[in-house]
Amino acid sequence: MISQPSRHCTVELQALPSRIGQVRRIVSAQLRYWHLDPLIDLAALGVTELLTNVHRHAEPDKMCTVEIELLKSRLTLSVHDHDPRLPVVRDLDGLSTCGRGLAMVAALSENWGVRPHTDGGKVVWFSLPAPTPAVALPPSPLYGPAATLCTDAPELRVSEHTPARSAVAG
Repeated sequence: MISQPSRHCTVELQALPSRIGQVRRIVSAQLRYWHLDPLIDLAALGVTELLTNVHRHAEPDKMCTVEIELLKSRLTLSVHDHDPRLPVVRDLDGLSTCGRGLAMVAALSENWGVRPHTDGGKVVWFSLPAPTPAVALPPSPLYGPAATLCTDAPELRVSEHTPARSAVAG
């Protein structure tokens, strides 16, 4: 029996407004590559909210890692930053237009959460149900552990990992 392999993509960046737009485009392109076009808008919106939180609140720096993982029928997106403070969820029905990003992420996702990271920071994540692709996923191109995406932006790196495959003699 052949099972659907997991897919994984990592983007490291400094959460600045100009970089957030780049990551939205990377997420969109990656989901198109995985034939998950119906999830692009929700995934890009959720990642934008999480990165905006890093930009506005993270201390001591704005460096973070975005991970996209497709495992069976679940797409999980996460943002890891170095700030140990946990985020606060505010009500979407409140009068303030500030601080409602996590409530929006909770509303658009199947599930979400926060977990501590071993470096003292945290990971905020959300998941979306992924439709079963009608066609097999193409083989993933292999990148180095931290391939540079833009020569003028060395702090923005992308890597994609493909699990090892084994062949069964028949």
